[in-house]
Amino acid sequence: MIRLHLHLLSDSTGETLENIAKAGLAQFDGVETIKHFWPMVRSEGHLDRVLVEIAQRPGLVIFTLVNHEVRQRLETRCHALGLPTVSALDPVIEALSRVLGQEAMERPGRQHMLDAAYFARVEAIQFTIAHDDGIAAEDWEEADVVLAGVSRSSKTPTAIYLANRGYKVANIPLVPESPPPASLFRLKQPLVVGLTTSPDRLVQIRRNRLLSLNQAPETPYVDQEAVAAELAFARRIFSDNGWPVIDVTRRSIEETAAAIINLVNERRKPENGE
Repeated sequence: MIRLHLHLLSDSTGETLENIAKAGLAQFDGVETIKHFWPMVRSEGHLDRVLVEIAQRPGLVIFTLVNHEVRQRLETRCHALGLPTVSALDPVIEALSRVLGQEAMERPGRQHMLDAAYFARVEAIQFTIAHDDGIAAEDWEEADVVLAGVSRSSKTPTAIYLANRGYKVANIPLVPESPPPASLFRLKQPLVVGLTTSPDRLVQIRRNRLLSLNQAPETPYVDQEAVAAELAFARRIFSDNGWPVIDVTRRSIEETAAAIINLVNERRKPENGE
């Protein structure tokens, strides 16, 4: 097991760096990573205090700094300490500068400005939370996406992830003993997507859920035949209504959400005349 101190240093919130580091680390096994977050570093005095901490826990330094003086000081000090540094956004900014024929502006945290997209994302999150697990069916026509599937088929986490991308999402559990409201089958604006999974995987997830709640792990909820029947019931509904279906058995939430976003974009193409 390799132990790595990873210092993420930003003149903004550090959210961008965290995502970049997460994506990079996912490509390596056997690494114990200790992350150190240093957000809002915008002065040489603040940087000097951070550098004292970095020197005590040497490792890789990944940064996003637009102020040239602060950046140069960081690189010079890290070089003296023998620490590698990576400017995470340099290749992207340089490529954009060449293509656009413009110099990049030194505006730290500009991606977090409260623009229309930010408020749209907040609205999407509020809508999605308010329409979880079949709630407020009368508003589903306002959704961008409606997710349907049996219990524990990743509907809620997928909905929340999509909401953070700016999509209004409702979700509805499909239960053989309690058919969904008829309004689900009359929706015009939302893209209705069916989520399914393998019976074995679903039984495992449900059993773990029951155990975490200190409930009896042997109920019809986790019976193999009952679960298979539930999934077959859901698949019939998907097929009868011509809804796209995504099998989440071997997909992460991010992968499922990406597939749904692709479906939404494909559906919107005719509307945009593309």
